[in-house]
Amino acid sequence: MKPIISCIDLTKTYTTGDIQTTVLKNVSFNVHQGEFVAISGPSGSGKSTLMHILGALDIPTSGTYMLDGKDVSKLSDDELADIRNKRIGFVFQAFNLLKRASVLHNVEMPLMYANIPHEKRIEVAKKALRDSGIEEESHYNKNPNQLSGGQMQRVAIARALVNNPTILLADEPTGNLDQKTGQIVLNTFQNLNRQGRTIILITHDQYVANHADRIIQIRDGQITEDKPTNTH
Repeated sequence: MKPIISCIDLTKTYTTGDIQTTVLKNVSFNVHQGEFVAISGPSGSGKSTLMHILGALDIPTSGTYMLDGKDVSKLSDDELADIRNKRIGFVFQAFNLLKRASVLHNVEMPLMYANIPHEKRIEVAKKALRDSGIEEESHYNKNPNQLSGGQMQRVAIARALVNNPTILLADEPTGNLDQKTGQIVLNTFQNLNRQGRTIILITHDQYVANHADRIIQIRDGQITEDKPTNTH
């Protein structure tokens, strides 16, 4: 089966004045449809840079990133924006929700840019919230600051799901949560994966990484290990 993501010898070098810093060094791996992969490593290992490349937010200095069989570095700005809007759903550590907008409005917002009619947007947004574990409709008209941290992160997951992306890309999604609340969010990712979602989870926490089916360990810009987790 053809991989949904193929990274071939990815290298990323930043230049500041006369100083060159290489943060990714010949990184190669594939991700197939329906996989749940954790990219794990300590702070400064290069995993955030790799996440930006996978999310089409940055391009490698050398090497090739293929997404759905297309070389991402050869795509136009409009095509890259389309990938970020429709192909990849992003979940961030800080939730990035609009505090003055209702839960429902936060989730439906990506659909507004696609000119989808209001009634359809509400229907799709509510389904995304239910899929993310926010089933109580009484929460939908609340503002995010009226929810718990775990509920806010699940709203952020719903917003990432609303355009039905091929891939869910989560950057330290439990980093601002206590362990019990973080566990609820991790269970949400596992449920979504069982429904067929491809999930890539970026984390420094080995406990979090173990919830995936496969861990790609990265250190000093290089993959040191790529193996299935023992818990699956």
